[in-house]
Amino acid sequence: MTKLYTSEEDLIKACKAQNTQAQFFLFENYKIAMFNLIYRICNDYDQANDHLQEGFIEVFRNIKNFREESTLGAWIKSIMIRKTLKGISSKIKFEKLNEQIQANDLLLDQWIDGEMLDKAIRNLPESSRTVFVLYEIEGYSHDEISKMLKVSTGTSKSQLHYAKKILQKSLSKN
Repeated sequence: MTKLYTSEEDLIKACKAQNTQAQFFLFENYKIAMFNLIYRICNDYDQANDHLQEGFIEVFRNIKNFREESTLGAWIKSIMIRKTLKGISSKIKFEKLNEQIQANDLLLDQWIDGEMLDKAIRNLPESSRTVFVLYEIEGYSHDEISKMLKVSTGTSKSQLHYAKKILQKSLSKN
């Protein structure tokens, strides 16, 4: 926080009062993290920018309703995820997966770096990538993911395992 906003509470109050300087400060502090989250889900730079802009518009429209039951960042993140999932929902196709995947089949024998992993995640099919990002990176449960994506918990679990299997194959080639 800067001298103007010594606490998150001060920033929230200023944003609720529609202080444009506070809104800009909030945007600047959260834009990179939120863009990275959105980009991981949608895998399209231009689309991620659009969802980011739409998400922050919703944040500023609804900040008056923020009840501080969570952190401001968590509240913003939930808005960004909802906006992104709504924007890509027509593109996500969940196919029935028939492969039996054993947990011990998902081990890597080699070292990988963040760039290699990020590239492999971006190459996952849309549905598997979305579940992987929400579960493994953002920490949502399968129950929460199933509600967000309007699929069964079993579908969320199978898509996660499928994503891990694809990642293992992809990363083993490098």
